[in-house]
Amino acid sequence: MQISSEYASLVQWVRNNTDASDPVLHIHAGMVVLILARLVTRHPLSHPVPFVVVVVVAAANEVLNRLNFGSWRWSDTMVDFTYSVFWPAMLFVVLAMQQRLQRRPAIRRMSASRRR
Repeated sequence: MQISSEYASLVQWVRNNTDASDPVLHIHAGMVVLILARLVTRHPLSHPVPFVVVVVVAAANEVLNRLNFGSWRWSDTMVDFTYSVFWPAMLFVVLAMQQRLQRRPAIRRMSASRRR
């Protein structure tokens, strides 16, 4: 059996054994991958690495779906990918911006003290 059909069987088992809809499963999968990537890489969520891992895993999921179904289902692919990466992307953007904004006053203070 091919990896894509084994993966499809696993996904179907998860769907059959939860009451969650497909969008909810994608949202949760994206968040689980984000947290695991954060723990494994030890990079904070404000660093791009955990988010990039989510994007790669979501893309791999869609490639495996394509291999299993034999063709792209673009509307389904784009919606699934968006559900998987949306909240990880929001967390990354907000936390990265917050980190940059918190650094800015410290940088200004340091440059002002050097001028004196």
